[in-house]
Amino acid sequence: MSYLRKYLLVLLVVAVGLMGCQGEKKVTSIKLAHGLAPSHPVHKAMVYFADRVAEKSDSTLQIDIYPSEQLGSERECIELLQIGSLGITKVSTSPLESFEPMFKVFGLPYLFRNDEHRFDVLEGEIGKEFLRKTTDANLRGLCFYDAGSRSFYTVNKAVHEPDDLNGLKIRTQESTTAMRMVRALGGSPTPISWGELYSALQQGIVDGAENNPPSFYLSHHYEVCNYYSLDEHTSVPDILLISTVVWNKLTDEQRRIVQEAANESAERQKKLWAESTSESLEKVKDAGVKIIRPDKEKFRSQVDDLYQSISEERPEMYKMVERIRSVK
Repeated sequence: MSYLRKYLLVLLVVAVGLMGCQGEKKVTSIKLAHGLAPSHPVHKAMVYFADRVAEKSDSTLQIDIYPSEQLGSERECIELLQIGSLGITKVSTSPLESFEPMFKVFGLPYLFRNDEHRFDVLEGEIGKEFLRKTTDANLRGLCFYDAGSRSFYTVNKAVHEPDDLNGLKIRTQESTTAMRMVRALGGSPTPISWGELYSALQQGIVDGAENNPPSFYLSHHYEVCNYYSLDEHTSVPDILLISTVVWNKLTDEQRRIVQEAANESAERQKKLWAESTSESLEKVKDAGVKIIRPDKEKFRSQVDDLYQSISEERPEMYKMVERIRSVK
C-alpha cells in the first residue's frame, strides 16, 4: 500500500473520533496503529492499555487498535502523529533519532549492565526526560515498553565471535547508531524495512539480521535463519507515543486516564515479554535453529573504540552515557 493511500485511509478513520453518543454518553475515540502482529506481547500490552482506558473512563474514551502496519510503517505512523492524523503509535526508539538525536544513545551496544539497570533508567528521571524530548516534533512519550535485548541471527554462518561477522550483510533498522554498531563488530550494515526482511533473508539480499527472541520467532525469520547467537549487544526500548495535537484536545481527566493506563500497561508488558522470550527461544530451538551463547566480552571489547569516538565527536551524548552508567 502506497504512503498516499495509507494517509488517506488514516484521514478517513480520523485520529481522534468526533464525539458521538451512546445513550447519554459522549465517546471520544483515539486511533492507535503499530507494525506488530496481534500475537506479539507488545500488541497484547496495547490491548490491555485500551481496556484500562475504557474501564477508567467508563467507556467514554476508546482506543481503536490497528496492528500489522495497516496504517503504515513506523516512520509513516510517526509522521501521521505529527500532523494529528493518527492518535497513538508504538515504535522502536531508533526511528526517533532523526527527530531527537539524543535517542541515538539507546542504540549503543552494552549500554546497560543488565535488565534491572535498564528498567531503573527507563522508569526513572532519565526515562521521563526522554519521554518529553520530542514534544517540539508534536510527539509525546507515554511510556517505554520492554523490547529485550537484540542479538544476531544468520542464514548460513554461525556467529561465535565478532570475526564471524566479517563480510556478512546484516539488516539493521534505519538508525545510524545501529549501522555504526554493526560496522564496529565487523559486519556490513544494510537498512531494510521490517516488512521486507523475510524475503530479503530468503533471497540472500542480506545474510542475517539482529533482533530479540519474540520478534525472531513471531516474524517466522527462524524458517530462513539457521543460527541465533545470543550476544545481546543492544537493548533498544519501544516507546508508546501520542500526538500532541491529539493530547491537547483531551481534557485533563482524559489525559490522566491515558497516562495511568499507559503506565499500567508497561508493567503488564514486562511480564508478557519475559514469558514470550522464554517461549520463543524454545520454539525456534524445536524448529531446528542452533542457539549459540557466545562470550559477550569478546563483543563488548570490540566496541570500546565506538564509545571513545562518541566521547570526542558527541560530548553531549557521552555525558548521557555517563549519566546512564551512573544509575545504581
